[in-house]
Amino acid sequence: MTIMDNVELDLGTLDLDSSFTDDNDGRMCASATFLQVISSIQPSSTTAILATSSIKMRVSTPSSSLLFLAGIRTSLAWTTSIRSITTTGSSAVRHHHPTTLVPRSPLTIKHARPFTRLRSTPISTLPPLSSQYEQHLPLAREAMVFFDSSPDPFHAVQSASLALQSAGFVEWKDNDDQDASSIDIVPGGKYYFTRNKSTLVAFAVGKKYVPGNGFKIIGSHTDSPNLKVKPYSKRTTDKNGGSSGAIQIGAECYGGGLWHTWFDRDLGVSGRVFINDEATGKIRQELVKIDQAILRIPNLAIHLQTAKEREAFAINKEDHLSPILATAVKESLTAGNSNDDKEKGTDNDGDEWMKHQEPLLVQILAKKLGVDPKSIVDFELNLFDVQPASIGGIHSEFVHSSRLDNLASCFLSLKGLIDHVTHDGLENDSDISMIAMFDHEEVGSSSSSGAGSPIMGEAVRRISYVLGAGEDNPLMYDRAIQRSFVLSVDQAHAVHPNYVSKHEKNHGPKMNGGMVIKRNSNQRYATNGMTGLIVRQIAKKAGLPPIQEFVVRNDCACGSTIGPIISANTGIRAIDMGCPQLSMHSIRETMGTKDFTHGLALFQAFFQHFSSVDKQIED
Repeated sequence: MTIMDNVELDLGTLDLDSSFTDDNDGRMCASATFLQVISSIQPSSTTAILATSSIKMRVSTPSSSLLFLAGIRTSLAWTTSIRSITTTGSSAVRHHHPTTLVPRSPLTIKHARPFTRLRSTPISTLPPLSSQYEQHLPLAREAMVFFDSSPDPFHAVQSASLALQSAGFVEWKDNDDQDASSIDIVPGGKYYFTRNKSTLVAFAVGKKYVPGNGFKIIGSHTDSPNLKVKPYSKRTTDKNGGSSGAIQIGAECYGGGLWHTWFDRDLGVSGRVFINDEATGKIRQELVKIDQAILRIPNLAIHLQTAKEREAFAINKEDHLSPILATAVKESLTAGNSNDDKEKGTDNDGDEWMKHQEPLLVQILAKKLGVDPKSIVDFELNLFDVQPASIGGIHSEFVHSSRLDNLASCFLSLKGLIDHVTHDGLENDSDISMIAMFDHEEVGSSSSSGAGSPIMGEAVRRISYVLGAGEDNPLMYDRAIQRSFVLSVDQAHAVHPNYVSKHEKNHGPKMNGGMVIKRNSNQRYATNGMTGLIVRQIAKKAGLPPIQEFVVRNDCACGSTIGPIISANTGIRAIDMGCPQLSMHSIRETMGTKDFTHGLALFQAFFQHFSSVDKQIED
């Protein structure tokens, strides 16, 4: 059974009136499968009438769901960017090729949302076993769309910004030439700002806010270990590709990746490109995402390895992680033609930077962006696995995706804040609810857009100043700091069934078992007795599952994250926690489907109950 994802869809209202019958060759599903696809958006609000040869469906979703539609993703089918339902013959739907289908019953799209994707290949629709996980799948699928739309920090911030705008948040141009007092920040207002296009801070002011009240902050990070294109991308100096006959680009390791997992994967390129706009005389930035398998890092055949090499699988990161972009056949045919680069539009004309760039890479970037190759003056690019996120497990209990560390936390904090403001959470809120997504956590956070920068402290200070509790009122500002709290949310290590001994036997978090508090007495994590108690009490007050606990074994090194950095820089209390997952820092990671629900519920409870719980605990 297959279903064509040839339809453009959106949250809102969808009316479909079309007839279906099974295709003779069994390649197209009839009414039942399509109904399951549609009903996966919002099962509680879906109605369907099935007749012998027709389906009439109407899906209505509440306005609060406007956060993340960009496709319908089910374990039966992955449907995104549906443009039309096609019928041929006697009401039968046949799959030929997307470009040859004739629309008969098109779907009308209203209110475009972020995170749209386009696929043109049919997908297997083998249904999973019915299970308790079904109710958690809609949220998991929303997260998967966010992951696929965010192959790098720039796109993650762009995706988050679009969602915030859809929810009524206003961009605060905090780098404009204006006095902070002129910013119209008021109780009940919703705002966000970005730095370097890779870090984002969003906040909403409770309608009952008074100067001196605190900030409820959820912090996360937008970056993940990956391979970045080197500043000089050209690696192959011989136009014929040398002895290998292959054109490669230079790649640099970012963060502590499990680099062996990058071999034999279909890799695309994404990031930002700087373009010289002659019309305006300015250099503008454009985001680019080439989600085609234009790059690959192939393994060395087993026959060419010694027994020792096979056993060790040792990687020289400089020599072995350079991806192949193309063969040099065309260059061989045109060798000696001095006009070759000019025909491509990538001759350097004395430009030192362009001289060191791989012409084929510049070409595809220019084509994707619709610009002259010569107008590209710089870029920041990284490689990513083009395989989309997927639901896994016999009961659909897992999500497999790249960059779960830490886009899962970004997604859940973003949705938690938007849900808080769209469900009238600001009406009785006397604090400021905030999320912060930082870049460069994987390399230490010491950058102008990392958690080690002044961004958090400046945001708290400037917002407090505008609302009457700033530096001119130090007692109020100090009180606000003491009443504030940071959930530093980064993925946690679930117990690996094949390596159980790697975990401390009494502190082994399990996937689908709920959020995890991370502790380390040597302060690698910011959690202490007080902050851990507050979060457990919030979960208890909201009726959530008990929070899991994690500590490393005494004979293992302990990682760290942004919690201690933010707490030390601002003086705000903090806790480190996250969703449990496997394969952290692999190109493909795994977490539990239920844990999206667990995480979102805790973040919603944090924004709602923190203040009351905090007041119950003596200093």
